[in-house]
Amino acid sequence: MPDISILTQRANSFASPKSTQPTNSLVITQVPRTFFQPSIINALRAHFATYGEINQWVPIASFCRIILVYYAEEAAEVAKNACDPLILTLPHRIPTVLRVYRSEPNPIFSPSSPTADENLLRPPPIEKNFLISPPGSPPIGWEQIREEPPNATPLADDLIAALHKLKLQERRSSREVLLEPEEGVGVGVYVEDCDMNDDDDDAEGVDWEYGCPSPARLRWKPIATAMPPMRVR
Repeated sequence: MPDISILTQRANSFASPKSTQPTNSLVITQVPRTFFQPSIINALRAHFATYGEINQWVPIASFCRIILVYYAEEAAEVAKNACDPLILTLPHRIPTVLRVYRSEPNPIFSPSSPTADENLLRPPPIEKNFLISPPGSPPIGWEQIREEPPNATPLADDLIAALHKLKLQERRSSREVLLEPEEGVGVGVYVEDCDMNDDDDDAEGVDWEYGCPSPARLRWKPIATAMPPMRVR
């Protein structure tokens, strides 16, 4: 274990305000990431343990800080006043100044406490677990089931039957179907246009070449305009 020197230096510029909320939690900030190794972390914990019994010691390297929770609020206040700022000196390194701040009070965790898990973050219920994106891990005992294939028919039978009843524009050899018998048996109602010319369907199927008169236009003969009446002399 390397020689680690921890010095406390109380300055007037770091004086605590007179009216502060009592708390049992402190936050050590400005901790370099290179300090998050067992030898340095254990030395810091041993130093803060001299002010009182520590309930929780949480080093957070990603945020460059350490959270510690004392059993007694008085111990946290004494450690705050004595260790802010805290000068940490390692061999062959420039001294590093750490700041200690008060934090929000935290509950006391006890290994024998039956309600300790209530203060921890728990996963959502199983019904909502699969709504998370990405979804969480499947519950214990979950097994993959073989799903049914997709619907082979585009529409349901009842929907197809309803659409057949609404087809009033369907034509069968120039007939409009108002009521079609079910499965070919029953009464059917059809409307047939007697004025409809069957040759129109044949004209639509004739290929038309560019530059030639349209087949439909050839069959259409414009009515000659009558000459206006003239005065006879």
